[in-house]
Order: sequence, then C-alpha cells, then structure tokens
Amino acid sequence: MRGPHNIIRLIRTGATLERTGAMNVVLDAFEAPAPLRFVAKLLGKPFMWLGYKGDPSMPPATRALTALGPAYIKFGQVLSTRPDVVGEEMAQQLRVLQDKLPPFPVEVAKAEVEKELGQPIDTLFSEFSEPVAAASIAQVHKATLESTGEAVAVKVLRPGVERAFGKDVDAFYLAARIVELFAPGARRLRPMDVIEHFDGVVQGELDLRLESSAAGEYAANTKDDKGFKLPRIRWDYSARRVMTLEWADGVPMGDNSAIDGAGHNRVDLSERVLRLFLLHALRDGYFHADMHQGNLKVASNGDIIAYDFGIMGHIDEYTRRVYAEILFGFIRQDFKRVAEVHFEAGYVPPDKDVDEFARALRAVGEPIFGMDASQISMGRLLSYLFEVTERFGMETRTELILLQRTMVVVEGVARSLNPNINIWQVASPIVTDYIQKSIGPKAVLTDLYKTARVLTRFGPRLPRLVEQALINQANPAPPKKRGFWRWIILALMIGTALGTSLVLMIEALL
Repeated sequence: MRGPHNIIRLIRTGATLERTGAMNVVLDAFEAPAPLRFVAKLLGKPFMWLGYKGDPSMPPATRALTALGPAYIKFGQVLSTRPDVVGEEMAQQLRVLQDKLPPFPVEVAKAEVEKELGQPIDTLFSEFSEPVAAASIAQVHKATLESTGEAVAVKVLRPGVERAFGKDVDAFYLAARIVELFAPGARRLRPMDVIEHFDGVVQGELDLRLESSAAGEYAANTKDDKGFKLPRIRWDYSARRVMTLEWADGVPMGDNSAIDGAGHNRVDLSERVLRLFLLHALRDGYFHADMHQGNLKVASNGDIIAYDFGIMGHIDEYTRRVYAEILFGFIRQDFKRVAEVHFEAGYVPPDKDVDEFARALRAVGEPIFGMDASQISMGRLLSYLFEVTERFGMETRTELILLQRTMVVVEGVARSLNPNINIWQVASPIVTDYIQKSIGPKAVLTDLYKTARVLTRFGPRLPRLVEQALINQANPAPPKKRGFWRWIILALMIGTALGTSLVLMIEALL
C-alpha cells in the first residue's frame, strides 16, 4: 500500500545516498530543481547515521544502490537502459552494477522447487548443485534430470522476493509523487513513467512463466538462424517461481583467451553477433535487450548461445518501417526526406519547422559520412539522432531508447572481439534487405494481402447482417437509417468479393 509509512524507507534511502556521497551525483544526473534538492537533503542529511555504508571501492551511485538491496540494484539496472532520463555518464556507471548477491541455501531452493513442481526433489533430479549464480531476483543451480540424465539449469526465485520488491516499489511510487509535487514540469524527470516502466519489468521477472514464454517466442523467431542457439525450455519442469532450461555449455563471450584457446574465429564471432542482433530487431521486432558478454557463450561448434531472457525489447512493425525509411534517408543523405518522415509519423510536433529540423539532422549525418567506416558507431548515430529529435519536442519512446542502448552494448561486445570491425559493412546487408522488404513493391503486395484477408473474414457474417437489415426494413424507421444499412451491406459484399479476389491474386504472385 502506497502511503506515509514508506517515508521511513525513503529516509533510509536518502541517508544512504548522503553517506555514500551519491546524493549530489544522482540529483545532478536528474537535473533536479532547487525545491527537489531541498526535499532530498531534508530526507537524507539529518539522518545520515541511518544510512548504509556500502562498498567504498565502488562509484558513489552504484555503491549506494548495492547497499540498499535487490530492488535498488534492479532499479539501477533498468535506469542504465534510460540515458534519456539519467544522462549518458550516469547510465554508464549503472551498467557496471554487479548483480551478484549472497546466495540463499541450496536446501531452501530445493524446497521451493518441490513446492512449485509438486514432487520430491529426488524424483525430479538425480543431482542438484549448489548455486552457480546469484542475482537480485533469482539464483541458478546446475541439475541433472532423473528421467533422462540431461544436464539443465534451474532458476529459482528468492524466497519472499515478491513481497520485498512490492514494498520497495511502493516507496518508489511515493518518491515519484514527491518529485512531481516539487518539480512540476521537469521535462527530463518523468518520474511516474520511469517507475511504471520499472514496475512492469520487475513484474515480468517475478513470474518465471513469463520469462519462459519470452524465451519460447524468441526461440521460434530464431530457430533457422545459422550459428545461433538458445537453451531449450523444459516446460514440464517449470512454474511461476521455477524455470528449467537446457544447460548451456560453452566458452564465456567475454573471455578472449578461452575463445582463442578453443580455436574459434573472433572476427567471425564479432560480425555474427552484430548481424544477429540487427536481424532480430528489424526482421522480428523482438530482440534480446540485455545482450552483454555475461549472457552470451560460444559453443564447441562455434554457435553463439544466448540466455537470460528477463529483459526483451519489442518494436512494432509500423515503427520499424518508419525507422527503416529514416535510415534509408540517412544512407542516401536525403536529410529533407528524413525530416519529413519524422513529421509524417507524428514524432515531431507539426508546429516545428521541417527545414530547420532537416538542417539539424544534416549536422548529425554529414560528420558521420565524413568518417572512416571503421570508426562509425550505429549506436552513437542513434544517440545523436535522439538528441536532435528531443530538442525539437519529440516524445521519448522507451522501446527505441532500449534499442539504442542494446545497440551500444552489442557494438561493445563486437569490438571487444575485433577492435577493427567495420560496423557499416557488417550491418549493410541486413539493413538493405529489410528496407527492400519493408518499403519496396513486395511490401505493398504483402500489405494488400493482409488487408484482403481481413476483408474476407466478413464473409460468414453477411447472412446475419442481411437478415438484420431485412428486419429493419420491415419495421418503420427513418429513411436515413434504412439507407445506412443498405450502404453497409453493399460495402461488405464488395469488400468481401474484392478481398477474396485479392487473396487469390496475391497468393499467386507471392
């Protein structure tokens, strides 16, 4: 329940921020106005003795969040995906948050598994290891299935984590209300949006069935992608608080020495990880949004293995097409067209000047095309583009910020494997293919086909609509109403006929 009792938690939060030296760092990152700074100091400075000390070796912000516990660590991780809110420097600090906490006892984990799956642990697994990884929400054990001898990873939620996160999230909502009260109109803060986004992410991770579902959808999309593999979800050993999946054996993506020792080609790996990310984002509109080295391995056969599906990104088809045309305009250096697309899509308010916006975009694009291709960063280009659109009143879109942040992370992975990678050269075939399919003649046919199929669905409803129209005709009704029904029936009949014809014609063409 959100209310005044959360003041105690906020006081301890403020005290910890003061004690660790993070208070001013955080307030500066949020560009907090004077009234909000006063309230924050009021909640922190007099009670500094109540604050947690944290690890002095860490930067102030990460030190404070780590000391405050799992919900704050997770909050910091989510904020690291929102440089539009906290600034690039703070986002960079938060990305290094070590989501490693003391594990809970293996016996407790076994009890949770038995409770969720409804069977004794010995009938499910012949072996069940000590924790191999412990994070803020769950921990992972390596196990062996009793029935098949298959090695699996068993992810188990921390006991009581739902209640603990619920209490802290309630305090976050109260803090957001305080920010709104003392910083009205603070454009970059958007406190309730930030907390609602965080709440949504956490709720998804507190039900492992949702993560399993995300993994299943991701696997279905990528099953034919050469050189890429996902651990198979074992639904019969999974539930709300337990997730079991195939054990991913391989070399950590961040260990270049081990990769070289295993005989893998790092140049090929660097190009493949970038191509795969772009393919998933553009082709599917559904991508792994936490694709850092810690969530990637290289199998013995050279396949890239991805795991941990708690944070996934989604971009709808319309938005992908808009940004394909924007990217196409950048490639052709047609900055006026790029500006027009932003206005046509409603991303930039209509009262802004399109020519002035085009000149601002040129200032972003021209330096990029004057650089050596190996120095160009697509992530940086997106970042610059968002800065320009923000100045012209474009409303921030969380899914695109997540895309940009993930692009930066994936580029970092690729360059750690091969510092000389040419980002544009690797990305060009994927981007070009998507542009041709999304805004070319074939895309028009595909759209017509989809529209026609929708129209044909009205066919079975026509008899009932005709019957209803005849009943209306038999009863006295204003002429306008009878005419309305006639036009509706005529339109549906024509639409159904045209739809059926179009379906048959386009199916033949495709």
